[in-house]
Amino acid sequence: MKSIKELSIEYQLSTRTLRYYEEVGILKPTRPANGMRHYSKREEAKIKLILRGKKYGFSLEEIKEMVLLFDLDRTGVKQLQRTIVYGEQKIVEIDEKIQELYEIREEMDRIANMFRQKLAQLMEVGE
Repeated sequence: MKSIKELSIEYQLSTRTLRYYEEVGILKPTRPANGMRHYSKREEAKIKLILRGKKYGFSLEEIKEMVLLFDLDRTGVKQLQRTIVYGEQKIVEIDEKIQELYEIREEMDRIANMFRQKLAQLMEVGE
């Protein structure tokens, strides 16, 4: 069991963030008589999943659904099925962003070339 402070330091998260994850129902730390939050290895594993999900651009709602599905189906089948669906959707979004960035780059190249030509013309006139 780890305290909220230990986890916040270890995962570079604020204690407020960890409390927020509890508020929205993703984390469920135990609270002994002293009222302090204690996080089990299971809750720590959820933190790792949250961080991985955020790294890959999933929304907190998507992360919550994927994390909590394991609590509903201990085989992990439903969690994996849902994660695959979300992952495939994210891949499509990434491909679309890549295409959009490629098009922006091409447009910027065209504009830069046009400006270079214009500059060359202006410099010729000025000579």
